[in-house]
Amino acid sequence: MKAQKIKDKALQLGYSACGIIPADSFKEYLQCLDKRIETFPESKELYNRFYVDAKPPENWKSIIVCTRRFNEYAAPGNLKELIGKVYLFDSRVSYTNENRAKQEFETFLKMLGLSIQEGYVPARWAAAKAGVGKFGRNNFVYDPEHGSYIWIDAWIVDKVLDYEPKPESMYLSECNDKCHKCIDACPTKALSGEFSMNMGKCITRIQFSPKDVQNNEIRPLLGQWVYGCDVCQDACPVNKDKFTEAEDFPLLMEFEEFLSFESILGMDNDTYLGIVNPRFWYSGEGGLWMWKCNALRGMVNSGDSKYHQTIKQHCGDPDERIREVAVWGCDKLGI
Repeated sequence: MKAQKIKDKALQLGYSACGIIPADSFKEYLQCLDKRIETFPESKELYNRFYVDAKPPENWKSIIVCTRRFNEYAAPGNLKELIGKVYLFDSRVSYTNENRAKQEFETFLKMLGLSIQEGYVPARWAAAKAGVGKFGRNNFVYDPEHGSYIWIDAWIVDKVLDYEPKPESMYLSECNDKCHKCIDACPTKALSGEFSMNMGKCITRIQFSPKDVQNNEIRPLLGQWVYGCDVCQDACPVNKDKFTEAEDFPLLMEFEEFLSFESILGMDNDTYLGIVNPRFWYSGEGGLWMWKCNALRGMVNSGDSKYHQTIKQHCGDPDERIREVAVWGCDKLGI
């Protein structure tokens, strides 16, 4: 009965689906991690941190996983190919209805006598195991109505609950040997067959956590993306016509002026720390240089001559990393 109450409450609060699975549902996941490290040893450091999430302590018994759509939102035109949709429409932003509903759901779980801990769970794997979504070949989880444009919330709790039956398959039937559109579309060839991916070559990962400035070989492949990437999702036939763009996401229009190439390059650290980083936080408090390098590289890859003067000006930037990208851009464009 408690499990059904949980599911009913999740749907009442706007989640698309809710499922519950045992906390020890990740044996195959660990095997997949082993396989990825074996296949892509250069990305071992990135994958190692996921092992901890798949081994919850014994006193945690169940995982509650919910999906929520974000395909109803409209992206400001200038941001559509600069910022990934999942980051534009991030349900973790404190002032959104989605976040308020999530907090209410967590309060409800506690009122049922459950101790909860968010995170520390491979959320996509949990969603597929619970039958609330299926993996696409691009490694995203899809639901039938909203495609891969869903957010996944997961909690681990301290009580045994009623669990979902094991799904017949965790993978989309549409992702068969005849369709490799996401793999073919991936600019850096991070995707491969058998639902696998080299995380170290993923555009999003390259942007968020570089130890140093991106090298000359990879920069042309990253396009104009500044924060995130949607290429593999946009190329997927299952996602066709899934975005309704019927609503505006709270305050997103107000952020647009800060996220153009020119605004990023002219941004001071106070603006970054006070406005941009609290909303788009993966690059960290010291990450303004990454944004500026990404903006410069985006200017170069756009091929638009209106940016030439700005690129040349940054050949004298005080930051060596930014200066390096500007010099590369001038050489590439012959300016």
